[in-house]
Amino acid sequence: MMREITLDELLQSREQRWAMQQELIHSHPGLSLICLTVIMPGNVKRNSRSLTVARAAVEAMQQHFAGNTVHLSTRDLETGFEAYLLTSLSPAHAKRVACHIEDTHPLGRLFDADVIDRDGRPISRSSIGEAPRKCLLCNREARYCMRNHSHTQEELHRKIAEMIEAYVRRV
Repeated sequence: MMREITLDELLQSREQRWAMQQELIHSHPGLSLICLTVIMPGNVKRNSRSLTVARAAVEAMQQHFAGNTVHLSTRDLETGFEAYLLTSLSPAHAKRVACHIEDTHPLGRLFDADVIDRDGRPISRSSIGEAPRKCLLCNREARYCMRNHSHTQEELHRKIAEMIEAYVRRV
């Protein structure tokens, strides 16, 4: 259940995810696509914690996009969980909803809900006036800490475990 993946497997999964996005965008013109993944640092992308986060993320997406969901599919892979949701909302509106989920759900910091535009490009938070995501451990931008390796994987895994345990106790 806790198999480490290689860099090649991770890169291949990203290519397959991109291909899936392209297929969904082209076969459903006029709809917005949300591609959901779980943020899980390290070489193990699928474990009981990541699956808890994935279930919570899909539940939140179903709840917040209720009435506007045209299609929802999921893929539970060794390289990480993926969900694809097609909605009738505009890309900007869908991105606002996705950001709201990421910013307010108890595990939302571990969700990566990309809204893909009709040209296959992710819509940025800044393009809809949202602030960049914050680091799990400090108040800096998450990108800054990732680029500079500001925190160890152990620190990140400890924080993620705390978040998931607190969520599971609440549910």
